[in-house]
Amino acid sequence: MANLNPDDINVILATDCGSTTTKAILIQKVDGHYRQTHRGEAPTTVEEPVADVTVGVINAATEVGELAGRRLVDDDGNIIRPATETEGCDIYISTSSAGGGLQVLVTGVVREMSAASAQRAALGAGAIVLDLIASNDKRRPHEQIQRIRELRPDMVVMAGGTDGGTEKHVVQIAELIAPAKPKPRFGNTYQMPIIFAGNKEAAKSVAETFDDSVSLAIVDNVRPSMEFENLGPARDKIHDIFLEHVMAHAPGYDKLMHLTDAPIMPTPGAVGDILQQIAKVRGINCVGVDIGGATTDVFSVFDDPNGEPVFNRTVSANLGMSYSISNVCSETGMDNVLRWVGQTMDERELRNRVKNKMIRPTTIPQSKEALEFEQAVAREALRLAYKQHKEFATTLKGVQQQRTVGDTFSQEASGRSIVDNMKLNLLVASGGVLSHAPEMEQTAQMLIDAFEPEGITELAKDSIFMMPHLGVLASVHPEAALEVFEKDCLIALGTVISPQGTGKPGHGCFSYKIQGETLNESGEILVGDYKTFELGIGETARVELMPARGFDLGNGTRKPVEATVRGGTVGLILDGRGRPIWPETTS
Repeated sequence: MANLNPDDINVILATDCGSTTTKAILIQKVDGHYRQTHRGEAPTTVEEPVADVTVGVINAATEVGELAGRRLVDDDGNIIRPATETEGCDIYISTSSAGGGLQVLVTGVVREMSAASAQRAALGAGAIVLDLIASNDKRRPHEQIQRIRELRPDMVVMAGGTDGGTEKHVVQIAELIAPAKPKPRFGNTYQMPIIFAGNKEAAKSVAETFDDSVSLAIVDNVRPSMEFENLGPARDKIHDIFLEHVMAHAPGYDKLMHLTDAPIMPTPGAVGDILQQIAKVRGINCVGVDIGGATTDVFSVFDDPNGEPVFNRTVSANLGMSYSISNVCSETGMDNVLRWVGQTMDERELRNRVKNKMIRPTTIPQSKEALEFEQAVAREALRLAYKQHKEFATTLKGVQQQRTVGDTFSQEASGRSIVDNMKLNLLVASGGVLSHAPEMEQTAQMLIDAFEPEGITELAKDSIFMMPHLGVLASVHPEAALEVFEKDCLIALGTVISPQGTGKPGHGCFSYKIQGETLNESGEILVGDYKTFELGIGETARVELMPARGFDLGNGTRKPVEATVRGGTVGLILDGRGRPIWPETTS
């Protein structure tokens, strides 16, 4: 990107090339503030017969330009720059998940340690992890080699060993990959990129294991010691290779790379970046979720035991609302779905609805019953995806002293989840079933039922799935990205107050006193109650809360809590159902 003073950036064009749709937004400086002003979209054209992603990009940019009354594309199909009063933009940026996104094979020595660190690096960079090969993954070497041959990854990320530790097992993993000769998705002349982020002492031996059919990059160890994780260099290298190798071989991406003013980012990586920015600027812990037809992505930023913010992302590839709907129902069980739809639907009707959705995955609900069914399944998909995320987002395994060496490799031995619902400040929703719910109350209810936030938690939704655009914008103009994120991207749903603990229905849960410009209320919430008070967008109120015996709102059991809460389209929600809402179920 040319050295452009951020103060001189007044018109920004951003696109997100999805697997089916390319979405374009226009951000303009209005009265000294950055605002998202127009939006357009067009079919993505990475597949045959067009096989040129820039065609869809130009179509989307042309549409957004027509809506804005601003000519953005010239007669030769180029983005016009710099901006004038009537045409062009100052910068053009893009993200992409077209063509299946970024697909990575991860390897390591110990699955729960070095391999898990490499997996965190790949997921944080916006990748889909196709498989995780490790010395202790219970597959025999010939089975691992067969699996490597079957996969068609964009790159391989290798980890293993702490710096200065044993080299033998690290080299053994390389000796599995070398004869397997994994084939890439794109290009016959494509050298398979392999990133080695393991024991630096083993790097030379690993390099000698491979021939010139691979392109080996050596970066700092993702796990230089048991007590420390260093994901940054590996993440950065994944981004670089995504641009240099993967994008260069995907249809039309070489042209797109010349069009943009900043490196193209994988869509999930950009979403993670904007969430990290908002967590850093506001000094909060936050969770974001994007639920789609086939997968559910969960992103989180929580402080670790040392007070350092840690970003994690998980992809639940088998949990979605259309193509994966049968997986959701099979994994959670029909009883768990039925608990959210009342007594109006029996299991047979539920199974029929699941089958119909599998036959016609792109249909949208046409009746109240169909909507109730989809939102019930969504709660379970979100609940399971969040459960998987919490199991993945842990403190480092193998750190604390163990009684035996074998304990080091057990999930229970170490690695507590850093995701703590009591410390969660902001929960952000995106994805069709959440963003397009007919009523905002339904979106809020799905989030609360699935994630079970504790204490005091703000709820919001991404208005038009703008987070990817803002994530890549944050890399060149963080102030503009955060301003648009706060003002146009997030729709504040309100704040939920929900104590941790359980009790008998009808008994006291917590008392409240609410004081605001338009709201003055006091009373008691009983176990099982669920009340909503109007508190509009931009409004705040002061709350004084006293949990009953056995309940905790953040300061401890029966300890009072005072706070200022923000309103939203739904308002202030007081949830007295306790945590967990339902008894623990097997899934």
